[in-house]
Amino acid sequence: MSIARTLWQENADLAEAALNHPFVRGIADGTLDRDRYVGYLAQDAIYLEAFARAYALALAAAPDRAGVEAFAALIHGVQEELRLHDGVAGRWGIDMAAVQPAAATLAYTEFLLATAATRDVGTICAAMTPCMRLYAYLGQSLAETAGPGPYREWIDTYATPEFEELARTLEELLDRYVRDRAAAARAYRRAMQLEVAFFDAAAAA
Repeated sequence: MSIARTLWQENADLAEAALNHPFVRGIADGTLDRDRYVGYLAQDAIYLEAFARAYALALAAAPDRAGVEAFAALIHGVQEELRLHDGVAGRWGIDMAAVQPAAATLAYTEFLLATAATRDVGTICAAMTPCMRLYAYLGQSLAETAGPGPYREWIDTYATPEFEELARTLEELLDRYVRDRAAAARAYRRAMQLEVAFFDAAAAA
């Protein structure tokens, strides 16, 4: 079994905690307060900008051309994701530039950027893969049961085959580049914990 698949299974408890989180269930059934959703998207946009920078650092450290090309494609995927946020912001009159990062957002972005700046490519991939795999998992799981609602666009974004392909690309990079299995496991687990904490903060805002 691949390292990426093993790490995902080792963190199944946190994946289920995210899927069953009240914030995520509110997205699924459409009952989530709109202001909380807007606040979450604004924080997520801040996070995604840091995520793109972490990809750029991984690209710079990639030891081969295949890695450079793959990380470039993944950066493009983040740009597409940010367009979802920009579209919602435009429709609802949200000034994303005026939003300050919350404590949970800072904790996650600082972890990502510190890992990307100081660790090897395999560990960087381990820190970044949980975001992609978790959101693909959430989108695909919710798409099976959720009906039309105010947040269906969010579900559909992460349920697409295109997003699944991006998640698999990053998992393949993780499998290719990991050299320190223990360090990768720690980074992966920490990222999953920060994902759940991000939903905690969004629900409490």
